[in-house]
Amino acid sequence: MKVLPFKIPKPQQNALVFQDDLDVIFYDKLHQHEEIQLSLIVSGEGSLIVGDTINHYETGDILIIGSNLPHVFISDEHTTKPSHMMTLFFTKHAFGPHFFDLVELEALEPFFKRAEQGFKVTSKKKQITDLFYALKTSSKLECFIILIRLLQTTATTAFESLSSYSYDKRYTDNEGKRMRDVFEYTMTHFNQDITLETISEVAVMTKNAFCKYFKKRTNKTYFQFLNELRIEHACKLIVKDNDLSISEIAYRSGFKNISNFNRQFKSVKGGIPSAYKRR
Repeated sequence: MKVLPFKIPKPQQNALVFQDDLDVIFYDKLHQHEEIQLSLIVSGEGSLIVGDTINHYETGDILIIGSNLPHVFISDEHTTKPSHMMTLFFTKHAFGPHFFDLVELEALEPFFKRAEQGFKVTSKKKQITDLFYALKTSSKLECFIILIRLLQTTATTAFESLSSYSYDKRYTDNEGKRMRDVFEYTMTHFNQDITLETISEVAVMTKNAFCKYFKKRTNKTYFQFLNELRIEHACKLIVKDNDLSISEIAYRSGFKNISNFNRQFKSVKGGIPSAYKRR
């Protein structure tokens, strides 16, 4: 199944689609799709942007992304691990408009509520991982049964939300392209100086119009988003390279002075970089 920007076509009208992706990097374009996505990161690591929030993903993570929730996987450029992800796609109405309204399935409702913001599973991971591996050799009927078991299990696990608000609006093709261009430019140039004028030109908008446009669609300002992306990169450098000084990490992450880096780091992570490094 080819994943297109903001659309996922269903092959042969299948109600349930299993996808096994193995590549150097994951699909790295901002996109959304009607299907709810349940994914197991078999191997690989990087950043995951979901809605308005930047997250870190790594091997063993189990991630659920709700219907029409914009997201993009940014695989680490220098990782030696291959990027391997198993994914199950389905819509809430794939089995009929009222299937999940059945009294017998009301215990699954917490899953759909959590999925609106996206979430990462933090318990029962071995049990869920085994179900994903079973999908590889299952018939269509068996896949459906496994889906119900996955929904039942993830509806009762401990979890962390992937986004801070529920996104209930589909992008048009033009909006999708504009936001994709903005995200791709930011992810490529975050460690450089990005001015409001520069990013507004990428969006083909005036500066004032762009600020309102981005805030409306992400629930935060562009520079809040940019700083969070930079801090996420800094955290990875802190964890992976003990030889780098805090000032060098700040510079490599796009900050021009250490005081601003410390201030932004504390705002995003709740503490200073040196404490994060010791921890």
